[in-house]
Amino acid sequence: MFCGCKNDPDEARPNVNVCPVCLGHPGTLPVINKEAVALMVKIGLALGGEIAGFSQFDRKSYFYPDLPKGYQISQYEFPIVQKGLLNGIRITRVHLEEDAGRLLHSADKRGIDAEGRGKLPRNSASGQRDSATLVDFNRAGVPLMELVTEPDIKNAEEAVAFATALRQILRYLDASDADMEKGQMRIEANVSVAPEGAGKLGTKVEVKNINSFKAVHDAIEYEIERQSKVLDEGGKLKQETRGWDDVKGVTVSQRSKEEANDYRYFPEPDLPPMDLRQAFDIQKIKDELPELPEAKRHRFVQEFGLPQAQAETLTMDKEFAAYFEEAASELKALSPQADFQTLANYLTSDFRGLMKNANIEIIDVKVPPEHIAHLVALISAGQLTSRLAKDVLGKMFQTGEDPETLMKSEGMELMSGEDELGKIADEVIAGNAKSVTDFKKGKQNALQFLVGQIMARTKGKAEPNIAKRILEERLK
Repeated sequence: MFCGCKNDPDEARPNVNVCPVCLGHPGTLPVINKEAVALMVKIGLALGGEIAGFSQFDRKSYFYPDLPKGYQISQYEFPIVQKGLLNGIRITRVHLEEDAGRLLHSADKRGIDAEGRGKLPRNSASGQRDSATLVDFNRAGVPLMELVTEPDIKNAEEAVAFATALRQILRYLDASDADMEKGQMRIEANVSVAPEGAGKLGTKVEVKNINSFKAVHDAIEYEIERQSKVLDEGGKLKQETRGWDDVKGVTVSQRSKEEANDYRYFPEPDLPPMDLRQAFDIQKIKDELPELPEAKRHRFVQEFGLPQAQAETLTMDKEFAAYFEEAASELKALSPQADFQTLANYLTSDFRGLMKNANIEIIDVKVPPEHIAHLVALISAGQLTSRLAKDVLGKMFQTGEDPETLMKSEGMELMSGEDELGKIADEVIAGNAKSVTDFKKGKQNALQFLVGQIMARTKGKAEPNIAKRILEERLK
């Protein structure tokens, strides 16, 4: 945030992306990362927030082993963004600061640290290796956005929905990958309970650094239950910071909660205040914002006639939504009555299933969007059955080839020859006497069953309409 060190969450070696500035060496001076501030302005506008005319950085003083300066450069009174709204939840502020480093705790007597990166020192008296806390400063100084909401969230489900929507927006704006597994997004839940009908909420307890959406849900559920039990038994809650133990499924007390005056905030003397409305063309940034997830979902429902749930699945990932749109555009060119619903069905079910099994993202898929569109067009034209389409799609996923080319090379074209299908129809009729009798009694389901038998024998290659006609002729 204030130096030129690389921001690389994939760097496995400790203390590589460091310099005298982010390590807090005496005499070093910070410089504001303009790109980080510009992204904050973009995020604020996407959330409907107010961009400050005047903003400044402050020193937040506290000691922690992974905070080498003994203070953090943050924002207090004058954040970059104030107000905003997401999922009906009011946003209080969004400010920018620098992240701290990372601590690795180990009490492994074999002497291997928490990341498997080296031996711990051996105690000269006991001969055993000591437990230790190791510090990795790679993350120290990385730009960190902090967003604070009003107490509008009523339960764990709303909290997860808000966090999911926020992550989507960050990714749509290319502001962050917001990968929780890599520590690029963390959630802190401030939980307060009160008796039904009470005028105000009770004592606030903060659960820190939750690193998955499931953990967010479970930590909030647990904390509501814990606090309610304390109050029901006549006890009092204390304002504190707690951590979430994912293994045990409980929150654990860490320390009493600090007040703002404990941090002794004051304006950062080494950084100038910022006039954001002079530094940036706010209106231009607003006009250039990409289509955001909510607007895209609404458009997919209106333009392609998709159900809301399917539109949500398609727009969950920006690249996946773009892939669908490109395929839809190709399908419209190929087929006068473009079946966008079938296209969406294949992408959100079979296609996503293949991606999951291969453990890849949409940008790594070999199949270009026009080939998926061609596959759906073939299905709509009756040149490919849904049963055979699954096999063709599987081959396409492996090779990236066009469906029609694959059908010819793999012998997957539909069987439509009268003689060939006639022989199979005779075999099916001979082997299913009960269904033949049922059909003659007027039960139309029996005909569908017999068609299904032909499809099974041909492994989905029979042209179903021709198979049905041949059966009807023979049965009559």
